[in-house]
Amino acid sequence: MKDAKEKEIKDKEQLQQETMNQLLQMVAPGTPFRAGLENVLRAKTGALIVVGYSPELNEVIDGGFSINCEFSPNYLYELAKMDGAIILSEDAKRILYANTQLIPNPGISSTETGIRHRTAERVAKQTGKLVVSISQRRNVITLYQGQLRYALKEMGVILTKANQAIQTLEKYRAVLTQALTNLSALEYEELVTMHEVAHVFQRAEMVLRIKNEINRYVLELGNEGRLISMQKEELVGTADEEAWLLLKDYAKDDSDEKVKEIQTAVRKLSSEELLDSALLIRLLGYPSLSTVVEEGLMPRGYRMLSKIPRLPSVIIHNLVDRFSALPHIVMASIEELDEVDGIGEVRARTIKDGLKRIQEQVFIDRQI
Repeated sequence: MKDAKEKEIKDKEQLQQETMNQLLQMVAPGTPFRAGLENVLRAKTGALIVVGYSPELNEVIDGGFSINCEFSPNYLYELAKMDGAIILSEDAKRILYANTQLIPNPGISSTETGIRHRTAERVAKQTGKLVVSISQRRNVITLYQGQLRYALKEMGVILTKANQAIQTLEKYRAVLTQALTNLSALEYEELVTMHEVAHVFQRAEMVLRIKNEINRYVLELGNEGRLISMQKEELVGTADEEAWLLLKDYAKDDSDEKVKEIQTAVRKLSSEELLDSALLIRLLGYPSLSTVVEEGLMPRGYRMLSKIPRLPSVIIHNLVDRFSALPHIVMASIEELDEVDGIGEVRARTIKDGLKRIQEQVFIDRQI
């Protein structure tokens, strides 16, 4: 019962995160909608704007007049000079109504104190629509949708946080790269344990989480976030693929469906849970006993084989299917490799030489 409740909470949080990302995209700097909001903010007139018309919204609207014209930042600014709310189309590309009064159900709870913000929160909860409230005195743009509430931050604040996150990502990426190199050396020496695998997977997941945090900043920055986005992509590199191949190598069940299931479960873990190696080992499909943590493991070879240039994934799958583990592939002769479906003598030599070259490199780069 407790696990089901926790899963429900985490699913709800993930849905809220996705909704928030969509909202931030809509009001990102560089969009006409954000330009209109900034115009109103600078004019200090305040505004109440609802995005999307529906029968539920019609129930809370009183008065006003129909506009039904194409959206423009200047039109929004001029209409915001009136006291009433402005109603936009679902895609925020048309202004439907202006100077309307919103009368939501007063029984809906609200934590806001100002009349405009309290109305915005209640309308958002009652209709499920995006409601934007611009404070006349505090110069703050606040977004409401359903139970979500988010105050947009100043550009300088977001840029500072984004740059801090980039610096953190750089450090974590360096740690992950070294951890992967050390793991590769242990794989060739056949000394891998569950402890090392859990450690590397934790580092990979941390990198991906920082990447997702930076994605939020990039959405908020809009067209001002291009450089941050480029830095992020450069630093993250192939971390997604590396995490996937790590699971393919060490999960008890290496089917794509099961690997996706494990990835989803890991992404729902809290920061504290992610540091629990025993929990990660259970998710990989192994019993979390102390003996298992120190037991030797043999990787299937997906990750190492993927480093060999121009080696198709179908050939990698055939090799793993035939030899089961990386040490067996490394020890196989050219004749044995040649027998695998899709591998001729030339490709067999390429695989043999490629694995040897990778081995030499990881032994040079490993950190004792």
